[in-house]
Amino acid sequence: MNEDIRIHSWPCSYYLDSGKQWVSGRLSLTPVGIKFTADKTGELLVDFPLSGIGDIKKESSNLIFSSLTILEKNTKHWFSSLQPSRNVVFNILEHFWREQLLESRGAGAAGAAGRPSKGRELTGMLAGSQKRLEDTAKVLHYQGEQFDNILKGLDKIEGDMDVADRLLTELESPSWWPFSSKLWKAPLESKAKEAATAPEPKNQEGIILRIPVIVTHRTDSNVKPGKLTLFASGLEISDCNSQVIHRFECRDVDDIRVHTPYEISVRQRFIGKPDTSYRLLSARMPELIPILEMQFSKKMQFLEDALGFAGAGKSPQMDLGSSIWQAATGLLGGVVQPGSPAGSREGTDKDQVQLQQHEKVSQEEAKELRQILKKLKGLALETEAELERQDEALDSISSSVDRATLTIDKHNRRIRRLT
Repeated sequence: MNEDIRIHSWPCSYYLDSGKQWVSGRLSLTPVGIKFTADKTGELLVDFPLSGIGDIKKESSNLIFSSLTILEKNTKHWFSSLQPSRNVVFNILEHFWREQLLESRGAGAAGAAGRPSKGRELTGMLAGSQKRLEDTAKVLHYQGEQFDNILKGLDKIEGDMDVADRLLTELESPSWWPFSSKLWKAPLESKAKEAATAPEPKNQEGIILRIPVIVTHRTDSNVKPGKLTLFASGLEISDCNSQVIHRFECRDVDDIRVHTPYEISVRQRFIGKPDTSYRLLSARMPELIPILEMQFSKKMQFLEDALGFAGAGKSPQMDLGSSIWQAATGLLGGVVQPGSPAGSREGTDKDQVQLQQHEKVSQEEAKELRQILKKLKGLALETEAELERQDEALDSISSSVDRATLTIDKHNRRIRRLT
């Protein structure tokens, strides 16, 4: 992760204790720290990590009004004249600080057990890949259910077209035709009973990902902490008390703009009234963006800052590049045949040297890696089969729509003749 990425910055004043004066400048937030740069001199007056913060408070006194204080080790830093407001800056800083604390505690617990081995690192990477593939499978499964519902609806339309064809045939028949409309009541009644007894599908939609966010609606001053939940069918924004603020169905989302790896905006357009738009900022946004890109690929827009820091949103698993599978195979081969890394016959001399430099993994780690790889292979096969099934469903939908269009045109011509 690039530590120089600027997540957000605000114009403000900083109290310089050495000079006993207020200095105008900009307070900047990065993924790992806080910086303050003076406007006149360009000097970096404040630079410390988020993990070193002891507390963040909103304070005021007789001389200092509407100020924000940050306790860093034994030093208290004072910031005032914050724009757009003190509450906005406080909510964002506190969010990233708390997320950093949670991450540091997790890293500390892992460090207490000693430095992780190469096998442990690779296991974590593959487990992350498995999680992303499972999320993808959930989205594809929901899309498959939508295709099935569309096919059922088209089947019902075709049935209705058949009934309409029979009724039109009866109307076109001469008055002396011996058959009456009673012949068509049975099919209509049976269809009505069938429709009445058809069970309604139950919504058993699961949560793909839920992350804490800072929510901005319309104006920058209306900023508050909340949660963003991603479902296969859409996005749901809620407050800290789990009260739903707004829900975007997939069909309602017109565009998702990625401003930075940590900030996005979701918009739904309307004609004749203001658009519904929410801006969402989160320390965990890099986890969500790849899933959004898969689910809303045609509606995603990466702005200049997001394109410039494209690599910042990548997880540790993606930093390995496309060679993760080759590396995994090489490590497993090194356990089975320590003297001969797997793939040495087909690989180049450079690949052989890189594989030989890998730290050998234990038999237990190799067994766990094989299990994860087996699950990944199964998920990949299931995903491929689901994609093939959806392709067939799309072909069926296209054919059914064409047939329905032709039938409707035919019925329209018959109705015009009758009138």
